[in-house]
Amino acid sequence: MMDDNAARARRRFLKLGALATCGAVAPTRLAGAVPAPERRLAFYQTHTGESLELVYWAAGAYVPESLASIDRILRDHRTGEVSPIRPQLLDLLAHLRAELDSREPFHVISGFRSAATNHLLHTRSRGVASHSLHMDGLAIDIRLPGRELALLRDCARSLRAGGVGFYPGSDFVHVDVGRVRYW
Repeated sequence: MMDDNAARARRRFLKLGALATCGAVAPTRLAGAVPAPERRLAFYQTHTGESLELVYWAAGAYVPESLASIDRILRDHRTGEVSPIRPQLLDLLAHLRAELDSREPFHVISGFRSAATNHLLHTRSRGVASHSLHMDGLAIDIRLPGRELALLRDCARSLRAGGVGFYPGSDFVHVDVGRVRYW
């Protein structure tokens, strides 16, 4: 069994390794990134079994048809309600996928949430905000096959682009493009 100093040193070493893997970045990383010729995302909706892979940004602009397809797959799976997902959230996901060097689809646990669904979840769990950013298309709960959940969390934190919640018991990471905060 390790003593406290050795355990702390090991945790620090592992954390630094995870951040190095994600290319620890400054808070302006997303805003100042050099645009790629295109941005691609892939999703697997865990509740409906639907999959989608597409280019959502090309030739210097968001692709409206792609955004509509993303809105559809990230709809509230309980009510079927579709609402726009903010492009800033999509850019964050594209950066995460690139930083983690993955071509796998994000497994989506929750994208957009209707007011009715959010109220239902809020009454069942203290962990659901009464007005979640999911309701505004600013948040998503995900996992990424082939990448440890803790690594996904650490990489999202390193981008400092919004909130990051870690739910290992439920096997997902929450990311949003609200204010920077962690739980």
